[in-house]
Formats: sequence, structure tokens, C-alpha cells
Amino acid sequence: MIRKVAWGFGYAMNGFRIALRQEHNFQIQVVGALLVFAASFFFNISALEFAVVMLTAGFIMSIELLNTALEELCDKHTKEHDPHIAKIKDLAAAAVTVSFFFSLIVGTAIFLPYLLEYVAR
Repeated sequence: MIRKVAWGFGYAMNGFRIALRQEHNFQIQVVGALLVFAASFFFNISALEFAVVMLTAGFIMSIELLNTALEELCDKHTKEHDPHIAKIKDLAAAAVTVSFFFSLIVGTAIFLPYLLEYVAR
């Protein structure tokens, strides 16, 4: 049982390394998550706010990983233009965009009051 979990974790870490090395959008999202992590401590946000921010960042990166995996699978299927493949890729990209848009709303709702208070000092 523990061996299977360890193998699964190893595969997951391999996927994370691949994304970190090869996927520019994922690299940007990791940097963004690190900046949000640092801002959370700088502004001393509440534990609940921190949990929401970290879950949001994790959600965006997870959706990006799924999008990347789906694109890889589609590209493996065919290199030629296929309207069904194009639709699948567009829908996956839309999922990333929607998650990013709502993460901006969450980030603004949480950090804007702290930022305004900091600037007002």
C-alpha cells in the first residue's frame, strides 16, 4: 500500500517537474502563487483568507496541468487540424481562463482592503 502511494507520488512529482521545465504558463502561475504566498505574510491575512488564497492558487495550477495534459493527448492523436481536437483544446483553454478570472476576483476581494490600508498609512 505504502509502496503504491510512493510510486504515485513519484509520478506526480515527475509531472510537476515536466510542467515546471517545459510549460511557460505554469512557470508564471508558480511565480504568481509564490508572490501571493509572500503577500499573505506581508499583509498578515487571516487563516481563512490564507486558506482561500492557497486553494485558489492550487486550483489554477491544477487546471493548467489538466489543460496541458489534454493538449499533449490531443497532439499525440493527430498533428493535422481536426475541428473536434480544436474544440477540445479551446474548451480546456477556456477552463484555465475562467479559473484565472475568478482567482483575480478572489485575490482582489482579499488583498485590496489590506493594500488600501497599507497605502493609507
